[in-house]
Amino acid sequence: MSKNKKQEELKEEIITEKPQKENNKKETKEKETKEKKSEDKAKDVESSEEIIEKLKLEVEDWKNSYMRKQADFQNFTKRKEKEMEELRKFASEKIIVKLLDGIDNLSRAVETSKQTSDFESLSKGVEMTLNQFKQILKTEGVEAIETDNKEFDPQKHMAVMVEESEEVKNNHIIMELQKGYSLKGKVVRPSMVKVCKK
Repeated sequence: MSKNKKQEELKEEIITEKPQKENNKKETKEKETKEKKSEDKAKDVESSEEIIEKLKLEVEDWKNSYMRKQADFQNFTKRKEKEMEELRKFASEKIIVKLLDGIDNLSRAVETSKQTSDFESLSKGVEMTLNQFKQILKTEGVEAIETDNKEFDPQKHMAVMVEESEEVKNNHIIMELQKGYSLKGKVVRPSMVKVCKK
């Protein structure tokens, strides 16, 4: 073999070897990149699973908290309903206690008049008791509805009779037949009246 031929073969070997080495390097690099990517994916999966687990725990905490709050609210509602029922049941207790004093005074006046047959004392006792009742009602915000020389107001008065009169203006009250009352501005019983209609 000639020298030239040997050199050419060597050159060919070097030329073919070089790309093979480069290919090997490239393959190794790709393999390392793939391995790194798969490791990264595995880490991502692990971290995603950890995040999911944390979120599940957080959701469970929120759910438990919501359930506790809902139970507390239901208990609060039941307690308030019971309190309101008690309040409605015994709302009139305060005024009843005040009225009982007036009833006691009225009973004493009747008993005394029976023993002494003194009707003047009975009349004074009844009048005093009546004033006591009026005072009790006033402290509770109950007021009598005025009718003297007043124009008929269907919000406050109930016309049960109509009469023509020259002495009274048209649509004004001639006479009160039953006293009406308002409680803190709200009419609880309208006055029964006779109204002038011309």
